[in-house]
Amino acid sequence: MKALLSVSDKTGIVEFAQALHALGVQLLSTGGTAKLLADQGLPVTEVAEVTQFPEMLDGRVKTLHPKVHGGLLARRALPEHMAALKEHGIETIDLLVVNLYPFEATVAKPGCTLADAIENIDIGGPAMVRSAAKNWQDVGVITAADQYEAVIAELKAAGKLSDKLRFALSVAAFNRISQYDGAISNYLSSVKFEDEKLSEDYVPARAEFPGQFNEQYVKVQDLRYGENSHQQAAWYRDLAPAAGSLATGVQLQGKELSYNNIADADAAWECVKSFEVPACVIIKHANPCGVAIGANPFEAYSKAFQTDPTSAFGGIIAFNRPVDKAAAEAVSKQFVEVLMAPDFTAEALEIFKSKVNVRLMKIALPENYGSVRNALETKRVGSGLLLQSADNHELKLEELKVVTIKQPTQEELQDLLFAWKVAKFVKSNAIVFCKNGMTMGVGAGQMSRLDSARIASIKAEAAKLSLQNTVVASDAFFPFRDGLDVVVDAGATCVAQPGGSMRDQEVIDAANERGVAMVFTGVRHFRH
Repeated sequence: MKALLSVSDKTGIVEFAQALHALGVQLLSTGGTAKLLADQGLPVTEVAEVTQFPEMLDGRVKTLHPKVHGGLLARRALPEHMAALKEHGIETIDLLVVNLYPFEATVAKPGCTLADAIENIDIGGPAMVRSAAKNWQDVGVITAADQYEAVIAELKAAGKLSDKLRFALSVAAFNRISQYDGAISNYLSSVKFEDEKLSEDYVPARAEFPGQFNEQYVKVQDLRYGENSHQQAAWYRDLAPAAGSLATGVQLQGKELSYNNIADADAAWECVKSFEVPACVIIKHANPCGVAIGANPFEAYSKAFQTDPTSAFGGIIAFNRPVDKAAAEAVSKQFVEVLMAPDFTAEALEIFKSKVNVRLMKIALPENYGSVRNALETKRVGSGLLLQSADNHELKLEELKVVTIKQPTQEELQDLLFAWKVAKFVKSNAIVFCKNGMTMGVGAGQMSRLDSARIASIKAEAAKLSLQNTVVASDAFFPFRDGLDVVVDAGATCVAQPGGSMRDQEVIDAANERGVAMVFTGVRHFRH
């Protein structure tokens, strides 16, 4: 058995080559990999000795040769293939171990030059990988260090690789080539080419959105059905999911997550991550029906639940702090679909043991969890895709512009910042009443902002919550004074809105007339 090893990332390659050698596998290699193995005392034959052709053009040409690709592509079961190999003095290659030049890592570096990017486009590596992967029935192709263990285990047990493993390795290889080519395409089609600047140290300007957009995802699981029972669905994650994102979570107990569970869980998790202090978010049908901050998870949950106990039934609950016994006991009294937190105490887990259908999700949060967000957002439309930078704007106190005679109090300003965070996660048109770090009424997803304001008031009344002396966040401007009048009639004394309407002055005059404070944020948060 013969193996060709040529890797850019040399993690674990020496140990893998040692294991292959111990099993009697002959080692072929190239360049730096060959030197590394030889320095470790392994008997290794350089590819140049096999091809009788030296590496040239700074290593750009070394494996692009019939004695390499013929050895990979020949089908052992076809006599004419084997006869052709014999005629031309080509030996078969049974294992190929290749990982590619680090193109993705190179272009991710600040100040990456166009020359560096181009030089890190691998040619021979992908060509060999494709050859070996195509001929999977005869050749095992290894493209990642985490595959080494399974390969050695099968070789030790049976002296060869099973069809199942060879096919799985082939699929992984073609997937890797697809990812690699997609990254190259994304980069090159984003470059703003300028002829007069083609020097070795030229760092190109790049468009935010490439001429061709290539996305790559890995399936996490098939789902029982989609948004409705007649739809099929599956859950995919990014190739390299961000720390603290939903895709990194571990389900500790409960039924399998559904399509709607995952969609709602993501809404809850992204919302709760926006708070630096202990917070609880309750989501129902993709909208926050209760959000609050508190001294601890129990207090935050107790306040959030008060906002809309009816909608909280069967909701998704997220905490940004570990769930302890007190919080678990409180949550366990209601019907909850999914409960998410960075961790759960042993006592909390014990409380939920008897509630076997409750899905518990543990998602570790990095230190800077509030800033870990998706950079881009996508939305499918007919035969196309809308792509935009994610709405990651975080409003700061100094960005608020007071536009009324009455000035907000410090307490009102803090509640306005809280309300504004929540409004960003409420479907437009969004109206959010808050007080003391707690949502008091939420109006969402209406065609009219006026109706959202009325609904928020109705919900507060149903929950027996007084809206007197509350603050209100509106995700977009009030086009007329009527929406402002509704929230002030309900009891609001301070309002935050983006501003920017042709009738801004009319609404400001109305606020002054009603004796309330109003601030402009200068940014809106539509969420369709």
